[in-house]
Amino acid sequence: MIDDDLFPSVDADTLTRLHRELAARAAADGLLDVAYRTVDSPVGRLLLARTPAGLVRVAFAVQDHDAVLDALATAVSPRVLEAPGQLDDVARQLDEYFAGRRTTFDVPLDLRLLRGFRRDVVLHLPDVAYGHTASYAQMADLAGSPRAVRAVGTACALNPLPVVLPCHRVVRSDGSPGQYAGGAAAKLTLLDLETRVGVAA
Repeated sequence: MIDDDLFPSVDADTLTRLHRELAARAAADGLLDVAYRTVDSPVGRLLLARTPAGLVRVAFAVQDHDAVLDALATAVSPRVLEAPGQLDDVARQLDEYFAGRRTTFDVPLDLRLLRGFRRDVVLHLPDVAYGHTASYAQMADLAGSPRAVRAVGTACALNPLPVVLPCHRVVRSDGSPGQYAGGAAAKLTLLDLETRVGVAA
């Protein structure tokens, strides 16, 4: 039997405070390689992760946040810690975006998860203006490989920073939405948001 005098219960507020202090100390000591938090949004709960270099990952709930964190621990560093305060700026800008008050993001990005042609494609995603779309073929042209249409689809599907780097604006040549890592409903929600805000402006 556990002696309650030796192991007193700790209330939720105290645990939250201790966790916050741990995250702050880890960051101050250079021991926090990947900070993360989750936020609610019109497209479901989003996982946000950043390194000291910048935002490294945005993931939808359907992508399994635990699996995403495991992948970050392997690809970036095992020193991963929930540290919401480290991502306040990203969360604020996402809130502004979903409220129709922001059309571009202004946060440092860490693109270490991108290589080769996938990186070329993703770097061109901000060239597609807010409220507009481009076809997979047009993105292949922009990335310098006009025949690599299918590879563009793969690059968009594996984009580590959806919403912030707007792969949802890439659609099929006939104008239909096509696939999306967050699911078809999430892609339509984002396109509809940008259309409505663009029309209102």
